[in-house]
Amino acid sequence: MKMSFGVVATLLLASLASLSYASDPSPLQDFCVAVNDHNANVFVNGKICKDPNMITVDDFVFHGLQNPGNTKNRQGSAVTPVFINQIPGLNTLGVGLALIDIAPNGINPPHIHPRATDIIFVLKGTLFVGFVTSNPSNKLFNKTLYPGDVFVFPQGMVHFQLNVGRTNAVAIAGFGSQNPGVITIANAVFGSQPRIDPNILAKAFQVDKYVISLLESQF
Repeated sequence: MKMSFGVVATLLLASLASLSYASDPSPLQDFCVAVNDHNANVFVNGKICKDPNMITVDDFVFHGLQNPGNTKNRQGSAVTPVFINQIPGLNTLGVGLALIDIAPNGINPPHIHPRATDIIFVLKGTLFVGFVTSNPSNKLFNKTLYPGDVFVFPQGMVHFQLNVGRTNAVAIAGFGSQNPGVITIANAVFGSQPRIDPNILAKAFQVDKYVISLLESQF
């Protein structure tokens, strides 16, 4: 698949995201390029604006999506984010995207984005994807996707992507937020710091505490 196709897909996803009801507040000016505010004494919902006279074109550019992510890990997947920390110019614009690389049999494990809807465009490979609705129905919607397919994961829904093909899979994800956030379910439940009381988890999952201890040891 030609790179130009991927570039067009990225632009389309960004346009779609900007037309949706993003969870981020609407901007009150043309743009508000973020500054590094790690040491700031004032905290705001988002990022502090850079002096307009100090803004350059580089504040709106990110380089690197032409390089595949490193999938040599236990999950067999890598997500390369392009959010507010990668492009300061995204501040207040309510959009973001990410490159998803998944090796054969690899998975982007069940997770949620608390602040954004997620829409993916498959560039390469075959992905089995799905999301689960909220209580009490907990209904699973799943589908096998091929190059050219688009799938949307509603905001806050637990979802996943599994590579069921024989080659690496690549997808572009668009988000309705400059900082959608991610909570990987297994990491949050079994790898929290400090740990959740095993008695609580054993009761919740209806298993023996030994099983909980075994699961926690993986994180």
